[in-house]
Amino acid sequence: MTESVEKVAESAEQARALGEKLATALRAGDLLILSGNLGAGKTTFTQGLGVGLGVRGDVTSPTFVIARVHPSLVGGPALVHVDAYRLGGIAELDDLDLDTSLEDAVTVVEWGEGLAEGLAETRLEITISRADGDDVDDDHDVRRFRFSPVGDRWIGSRLPEILA
Repeated sequence: MTESVEKVAESAEQARALGEKLATALRAGDLLILSGNLGAGKTTFTQGLGVGLGVRGDVTSPTFVIARVHPSLVGGPALVHVDAYRLGGIAELDDLDLDTSLEDAVTVVEWGEGLAEGLAETRLEITISRADGDDVDDDHDVRRFRFSPVGDRWIGSRLPEILA
């Protein structure tokens, strides 16, 4: 297994750029599980993934629709963006039938820790932390990312170079 990689983004724009860099290495069948506190930057990072993958539509939080599919505009995989925050457990996640699109798309599950690991043996678990306090604003605060590869797909993936 490739070891975890840690990166720092000093603004929302840098967080998006980090997502865009990672997108260059993603392919259909990849599962990303994002975790972090409310407002940590999960959707912001996913917006960068969407740009890098060249998908249709603005990537916004799917909190109320639970899952949103963004088809590719460039012949690549679609982006399936899931927000598991309101799901009551694994049974509700199974009801979304994500496994039917998992092989054909890049699937990102926000709030998926403890729920989505069973969707694939290989995945990239991304933990995002953000400074707390009154002096935090969306464009000038530090976000810390930990990319933890799980499974064969990520062995030898050059993740540190991709995210450099």
